[in-house]
Amino acid sequence: MQLIGMLDSPYVRRVAISLQLLGLRFEHRSISVFSTFEQFRKINPVVKAPSFICDDGEVLMDSTLVIEYAEALALGRRSLMPNSLYERQHTLREIGLALAACEKSIQIVYERNLRPAEKLHEPWISRVTGQLLAAYRILEDDLSARPLAVTSGAINQAGVSAAVAWHFTQQMLPEVVSAANYPALSAFSAKAEALQEFIAAPHGAGTYRDTG
Repeated sequence: MQLIGMLDSPYVRRVAISLQLLGLRFEHRSISVFSTFEQFRKINPVVKAPSFICDDGEVLMDSTLVIEYAEALALGRRSLMPNSLYERQHTLREIGLALAACEKSIQIVYERNLRPAEKLHEPWISRVTGQLLAAYRILEDDLSARPLAVTSGAINQAGVSAAVAWHFTQQMLPEVVSAANYPALSAFSAKAEALQEFIAAPHGAGTYRDTG
């Protein structure tokens, strides 16, 4: 199986980490939707990262759907989702908040880096920033009230997604989301980033390599 996309995308990175935690082997191809657009389009005409090439050659896309497929492959061995309805409900809430934070962070990055300065729409950036801060404030409060496990054997998808989202935002927008205001998230992310699965798929232009 092949994971297509760069690890500077939080969506690609959460898949790479999840696949490792689920015990699934894969090849990572660090192909950009920007600088290598045509190469990516040959794999997936939609040019959406992450894309995931299954063993039979069929291509999946969207990190949540790829992870759902990975969960099915790992069925009976490991899951990053809890079994009980109560715990699953809370986990889904945290995943939703983390993905919202990813989305809003990326929107701000794109506005700043891709749109000409004279065409920036400050009311839109302000609104998106408010949404981003709201997502992290709720995650911070939730994490303080109900700490998430942060070991390779116990971390769940909420933990993976929250840690990846937070690290991405801190790499790209530290002046927008001050780490000092979110001590629980900062501490949790630091512990998660020290896990082997996170280290093996670092944020940036590098490539995950299976050393197992």
